[in-house]
Amino acid sequence: MLTCIIRYQIDPTRKAAFEEYARNWNAAIPRAGADLIGYFAPHEGSATLAYGLYTIESLAAYEAYRARLSEDPLGRENYLFAQRERFILREDRTFLKRVTGLPGA
Repeated sequence: MLTCIIRYQIDPTRKAAFEEYARNWNAAIPRAGADLIGYFAPHEGSATLAYGLYTIESLAAYEAYRARLSEDPLGRENYLFAQRERFILREDRTFLKRVTGLPGA
């Protein structure tokens, strides 16, 4: 199992637009085949960093997931919303694998 961490640099004056974008993924990401952990918007400290996290079985599963997400009506609209509104300044993805268990496990 892999965890995808998406690091966003957002326009701090457009935080509400990013939050709308993040909420839109609540239905589309699971429907496309990934387990959404959540999206996180700035609260204290940096006003420009936000994150999205989800888990996926493998990089091969990720490729299939991305194809399904791009065909999903809500997914397509959300991509267009971000392009149109330009609140995301930069987006980076990192795939991590868990190497330790949870505390107490």
